[in-house]
Amino acid sequence: MSDSDRQLKTIAALLHEESTLALATTDKDGQPCATPLFYIADEELTLFWLSSETSLHSENLKRTTSAVATIYRHTDNWKEIRGVQLRGSVTVIVDPERRRAPIKAYCERFQLGAVFKTAISRCSLYALRPVFFRYIDNSKVFGHRFEIALNENAVEEKSDCRSE
Repeated sequence: MSDSDRQLKTIAALLHEESTLALATTDKDGQPCATPLFYIADEELTLFWLSSETSLHSENLKRTTSAVATIYRHTDNWKEIRGVQLRGSVTVIVDPERRRAPIKAYCERFQLGAVFKTAISRCSLYALRPVFFRYIDNSKVFGHRFEIALNENAVEEKSDCRSE
């Protein structure tokens, strides 16, 4: 297994273990906005969430589909900080066939029963397809990180492990 395969596996493990992301978008005045959202990740590391089309982040995504997000483990000790920053493009999935599996997985993960069925039917399903990851793990050494940029033909990686 290559280094980049191991790194992507490390990122995938964190994405599948955690449940909340902080999504950053840009408002109509160019100001940054952030919101916490429940999400699920698929095998290709695409992140999915449900949201109202009228929420601020959804309105922002109508203007520009670029977004960044961060997902991290809760900790009270800086030596245990571990998380991933990512960026990519967001799309709204409207095709009922393509919506079915992610919504089912989302509802199962967050134990959303029939009570939420009507609310979910009114929500849009968003998908963030990352093209860049920065993984940070202070448990290895302060500032330990690696970066992966995904493109159609290759994975570019950059590592920077420092002791500061």
